[in-house]
Amino acid sequence: MLKPKKIYKLSIYLSIIGLILASYLFYSYLAPTPPGLCNITATINCDAVTKGPLAELFGIPVSLVGLIGYTFILYASLMKFKKLHLAMTTFGMIFCLSLTYLEIFVEKVFCPVCGACQLVMLILFILSLKLNYGHSRSQRPPQSH
Repeated sequence: MLKPKKIYKLSIYLSIIGLILASYLFYSYLAPTPPGLCNITATINCDAVTKGPLAELFGIPVSLVGLIGYTFILYASLMKFKKLHLAMTTFGMIFCLSLTYLEIFVEKVFCPVCGACQLVMLILFILSLKLNYGHSRSQRPPQSH
């Protein structure tokens, strides 16, 4: 079983990876000519997401939401704020699942970097669940009757 110290350490590393991936997507959003590193085909393509209809939500770049989210998760991991960690990873999972659905079933594209972000968020969410709810019976306080 992972101890909280190990979970926070893994969360820090994963948050940094998420920040790097989200930074690439934000750069692709801002750049007049995106780098195109993950444009494999018309359906496996990051530009379709960073420059297309899914690039913004209420006028805010989706990649910026990702950057902010990973920043908060990194902060929660460094400060060992497990409730903030859970709140942010839960939001991140819901946000990622929504985007994945829209990418695949509405836009009919898959963004490999977005997929990597979603995988990182899934692992962070699982770690957060373990951190918040993964106590063994011996670690729980005795129940009063």
